[in-house]
Formats: sequence, structure tokens, C-alpha cells
Amino acid sequence: MARIFLNRPQKVNALDSAMLERLAAALEEAGADDTLRVIVLGGRGNAFCGGADINELASLDGTSARSFITRIHRACAAARKAPVPVVARLHGAVIGAGLELAAACDLRIAARGTRFAMPEVRLGIPSVVEAALLPRLIGSGRAAWLVLTGEAIDAERAYDWGLIEALCEESELDAEVSRLVAKLLAGDRTALRMQKELLQQWEEQPLAACIAGSVERFAEAYAGGAPMRRTR
Repeated sequence: MARIFLNRPQKVNALDSAMLERLAAALEEAGADDTLRVIVLGGRGNAFCGGADINELASLDGTSARSFITRIHRACAAARKAPVPVVARLHGAVIGAGLELAAACDLRIAARGTRFAMPEVRLGIPSVVEAALLPRLIGSGRAAWLVLTGEAIDAERAYDWGLIEALCEESELDAEVSRLVAKLLAGDRTALRMQKELLQQWEEQPLAACIAGSVERFAEAYAGGAPMRRTR
């Protein structure tokens, strides 16, 4: 298992270019480890992530803005494309680019008291890149509410909406994450990787292609012998 933490607590783990580059590299490096089975992504200090660094946002122009948002996308894509389950450990604040990063993970556990928001329209910019995952997670109306109003929701509403899969007291957050990791580690390593790949296909491809791909992965699992070993 790999644990990766955003580590800029004095800035509420706000994402600047340097931090985004390090995060993407860490996720990509972890994903390249053939022995890895789970990645846990969290934030140091009092919050998971307060969003994109406001000072860097204020310094952007038409050219540098494209480069900056591409860095955010690279980090989110590295989590989403990792060949193993990625668990988001959320607390404090999950704002803007931080919420996009959480949405790119496979499973999300949040502490009570956590706030979630997509406030970009209040800064004169739209919510973009992995914000496109939000309608798939919570439905188009709720996604529209988040990105059009810019208002925050609490962890209880995030759970009710399906934005997070588990909710607990902050004092229990690490224990709750550990329980989920144990459940993931109980699965067959190769099957977990196949399932992660299929989950992404199910989001992106037409139904017929998803079913055809699933048939191939099912056959591959038997060719590898894991079902015989686990069912006997």
C-alpha cells in the first residue's frame, strides 16, 4: 500500500504548480509499481485541500492558465488511471481543485465537519477538467448546484448525494480508512486491477463495448488461475 499526502499545511494544502508536479509524479510512480495494491491519498494539517493556490491563480494569463490547469488535470488523471484502487482520506476542506482530485479517486471517506465546494465561478472562472466527473458521481442537477452556486455543502449532504462513500468522526478517520484498505487487500491482486480498469471503461465507453471488455477480462481471470485457487 502507498500513502501519499498533500503536504503544504500552512497553505491549507493549496495546489501550486510545484506541488502539482510532485503529486502527479508520486501518483505515477506508485502506479508503476507492479506489487502495489492500494493507494491512500490524504492531506496534512487541518484540511485535505483548499483548492488551487490563489496567488498563482491571480498571476495567470491566457497562456499560463492553460499550462496550470493542465497540471491539475495531470494530477487528477494520475489518480484516476492508477491501476489499483485509490482511496481519498478527506477532512477539513475539499475545495475546487481539491474536490476534482477527490472525485478522481475511486472511493472517498470523509470526516464529519468536512466542507465541499466548487467556488470557481465566484473567481471569474468555470469549474473544468475533472469537475466533469461530478455529474457521473452525483447527477447533473446536484453537480450543477455545486458549480453554478459556488456554495459549500457539509459532509452529511455530500454523503446523501453520493459524493462520498463513507462518513465518520474525525477521530475515527484513520481507522475507517484502514478498515476499507483491509477489505480491498482481501481481494485478489490481479482481479482488483482488472476491476479498476473496467470501472473506468464503464464510465467512458458505450454499454456494448463495456460488456465485451468485461467478457475478455473474465476469461483472462480464469486463464490466470486465480478463480480456481480461491474457490477450491
